[in-house]
Amino acid sequence: QAPLVESGGGAVHTGESLRLSCDFSGYNFYGGNCIGWLRQAPGKEREGVASVSFSPDVPSPYYADSVKGRFTISQDNDKKILYLEMNNLKPEDTAVYFCAAAGPPYAGTWYQVGNCPVGYWGQGTQVTVSS
Repeated sequence: QAPLVESGGGAVHTGESLRLSCDFSGYNFYGGNCIGWLRQAPGKEREGVASVSFSPDVPSPYYADSVKGRFTISQDNDKKILYLEMNNLKPEDTAVYFCAAAGPPYAGTWYQVGNCPVGYWGQGTQVTVSS
């Protein structure tokens, strides 16, 4: 099973930008039809950030209120890469960001990222925003 592989994190200052990438080539979506991003800040619960559906019948994309207007999720279906363009970053965006998708039926923990249920995620990439 090829994992979901994130990249692009780093340390920036308030107002700067980063673009995260997730290679999902070869991933078995276990029948799921969406993919997205979670994040987990120090001492906080993991939360959904954004998701996109592969189905035209599902409203997409989804953004958490905290990132609307600043983050953009997109995908390159030929290269099987998911992106998260993050602009006007704030210190409260500091977190480990995980690319996430539907997991196997035996996955123990699931999160809902808008209309996208996710039960599998990659190792994550650290984003640190300092003022």
